[in-house]
This record gives sequence, C-alpha cells and structure tokens, in this order.
Amino acid sequence: MIYLDSSVFLLAFLDVSEKGKRARTLLLEIEEGRKEAATSALTYDEVVWNVKKERNQKESLAAGHDMVSLQRVRFIPADSLVIMRAQELREKYGLDPRDAIHAASALVNNISTIVSTDPDFDDVKEISRKDV
Repeated sequence: MIYLDSSVFLLAFLDVSEKGKRARTLLLEIEEGRKEAATSALTYDEVVWNVKKERNQKESLAAGHDMVSLQRVRFIPADSLVIMRAQELREKYGLDPRDAIHAASALVNNISTIVSTDPDFDDVKEISRKDV
C-alpha cells in the first residue's frame, strides 16, 4: 500500500509534462488493481481548491468528480487519532499542518511509503518518500 500526497493528483490534473504523465499512469495502475493506494480525505479539498485557483470552477468540479470516482483509492478520515499524530509529527519534524496530516494519515494506517513531490517528507524518519 502506498500513500498518495495531493501533489500526485495535482500533477495528474494540471501538468502536461512527463511528470504529469507519470502521475496519470500511477493512478491508472491503481485503478487497474496493480497497486494499492490511500490518501487523506483532506486531499480532496487541496486538489479541488488548487485546480479552481489554477484553472476554473468547471475544471475543479471535474477534478473532484474524477477523484471520488476512483474506486481503488481509499480515503482516510482526518479523525482525532490522525490529528493527534499530526501534532506529534509537527513537534518532532517542524512539518506544516497539511504535510503533518498527510504523514500521520499514512503512519496511523501502517503505510510506510508516500508518493509526493514534496521533499519536506524526507525528514520524516518513519516513512520513505517516492517521487512521481
């Protein structure tokens, strides 16, 4: 099981370069059942907000629809256990709140690999980061 940071979805929806293509390929591999993945419920908020900001409301709605249509990506709730772990990670590593929630979501669910373009996760000793 891998954890998908919001950057994977943002690349898939917004980036026409090779990195965007790799993100789309990864999501396809997950949907075809070749890989298992999870992400935070907060990823939805991050992605649709950023697509709206970068593009427009129509594309933001389409991105949201595409996200919730992914049958094989498990959305992890940002519950009290995740938030408490996020606070611990913020104190230990100085992570920004959203990054801490992403890392905590993975760790609380025994996921040790996060796919992300964000090097801030490299400091978190409990997980390994894989770039897209």
